[in-house]
Amino acid sequence: MKYFLHLAYKGTAYQGWQRQANGLGVQAVIEDQLSRMFRQTITLHGCGRTDAGVHASQYFAHFVMNDRWDFDAVFRLNKMLPPDIRVFEIIPIAKDANAQLDVLHRTYDYFIHTQPNPFQHDLSTYYALDSSRINEMKRAAAMISAYTDFKSFCKRPNLYPHTNCQVFHSELSVNERDNSIRFRITANRFLQAMVRMLVGHLVWIGQGQLDLGEFKQLLERPRLNEQPTFTYPQGLYLAKVTYPYLERAVASNPDFDLKKGG
Repeated sequence: MKYFLHLAYKGTAYQGWQRQANGLGVQAVIEDQLSRMFRQTITLHGCGRTDAGVHASQYFAHFVMNDRWDFDAVFRLNKMLPPDIRVFEIIPIAKDANAQLDVLHRTYDYFIHTQPNPFQHDLSTYYALDSSRINEMKRAAAMISAYTDFKSFCKRPNLYPHTNCQVFHSELSVNERDNSIRFRITANRFLQAMVRMLVGHLVWIGQGQLDLGEFKQLLERPRLNEQPTFTYPQGLYLAKVTYPYLERAVASNPDFDLKKGG
């Protein structure tokens, strides 16, 4: 039988999803506890990689196991896992299903707090922004979905046969309660560091270091970016993963009470 594991994790203590030779990956922690619980070696195949310090509000991984169990595996597994990893479901799935290859689209969120706050340090990124330029950041974010080649926003474009991505939605929203910001983007695929580079340029716009015309040129004339800018990883979340045969509501997400301004 093949199963999908539906989970979420806070990535602060981990070197990303992938099992690491030097450093702790989320995959290794879950695999070790699954293998212990089922008393056999379990190998997980995740829906994608996340960088060190990056979180996942929703994540899927598949595994194969021939035996059945007669206990509440989700409850037991969560008792064995650290509190920064939580499993929501173990879902029987078709034998040809693949957690990585079958993804229709992924959504990423990036959270920014604009006032220093030690309690948000691990879950959001602080940037001082010019409040008068927030609307320019919004317009820049809305531009993104009109373009397909994101070579200008890829750390190593030579890794890919092409740098085209279909972006279905891209939006920057402001929580007027505390002026925190969420950038949300949904696409069929993402390039290495693409989201953090896009947000880095939006931050530059919000700090007056880049204007809308310059940002538009990077989108219109994709090229190797000689001045890449990367935001810190702790603000980034894999927020939602959708399959043609499976969609689940996000069971965990940071509080962001949206009151969208102009």
